[in-house]
Amino acid sequence: MTSSTPTLAIRVLRAPRRPRPRLLYWTAVVVLAVITLAATFAPMLAPYDPDAVDFMSFLAPPSPAHWLGTDSLGRDILSRIIWGGRTALIGPLAVVVFSTIIGILLGLWAGWRGGWVDAALSRVFDVLFAFPSLLIAIMAVALFGKGLWAPVIAMSIAYAPFVARLTRSLVAAERTRPYVSAYRVQGFGGAWIALRRVLPNVTPIVGAQSTLNFGYVLAELAGLSFLGLGVQAPTADWGAMINEAQSGVAAGQLLPAIAPAIAVVLSVVAVNIIGEELSDRIGGENPA
Repeated sequence: MTSSTPTLAIRVLRAPRRPRPRLLYWTAVVVLAVITLAATFAPMLAPYDPDAVDFMSFLAPPSPAHWLGTDSLGRDILSRIIWGGRTALIGPLAVVVFSTIIGILLGLWAGWRGGWVDAALSRVFDVLFAFPSLLIAIMAVALFGKGLWAPVIAMSIAYAPFVARLTRSLVAAERTRPYVSAYRVQGFGGAWIALRRVLPNVTPIVGAQSTLNFGYVLAELAGLSFLGLGVQAPTADWGAMINEAQSGVAAGQLLPAIAPAIAVVLSVVAVNIIGEELSDRIGGENPA
């Protein structure tokens, strides 16, 4: 009994991880592609001007003329959802790009240099971790005014430490690998090795993890718009549309609020599924 236990443990450890359903992954890819293409080609796909007011069609139900009905001002809901995808996707994309660039550079510096540089940056990251990203965004809105770009800049700063900490741990591990020592023996400088050899090795893993941040940021920016602190009317935005539909919910008019909420949920879930799949694939190719 005792002799068979290690063999069983080895078999369990070596058992392959159950793959994620392929249909679920490709469904998420298709959903995200449709949302992205619809937002990109909004001027050609939207049946109406998103800001056009129809005084004869307040809170109209779905019909051949308005597939998702109209809101409290008679504006076509489908057109506003299509146009609202632009602000809903541009904001999170900007946050992910900025936070990833800042985080990779800081994490590379901390992980490669080590010593007091690593210690100092780690303490700065710890301080930023103490403040929720949504709270930092609200503070930025209070200082610089409502809109899209103040929260984007604030959240870029808030999310950068997450990217930096991951990059720092990966770079610290890569620094001890034999290929780094081989380049040092050949006379290559530390900056060249870090930027030209170590950075390309860690970027795919960091990029896959940053994809998950896209969904979190999208939900947070939609929440800010819902609170009236993000994108302002009359610009079409999913969070702002939910905020504007609050008065109709009390009267039983649920579709103006449910339709943009479904768009937010579908986008966040699709991005998270894709991000987890990419993380699993890259993690399998680069085992620790």
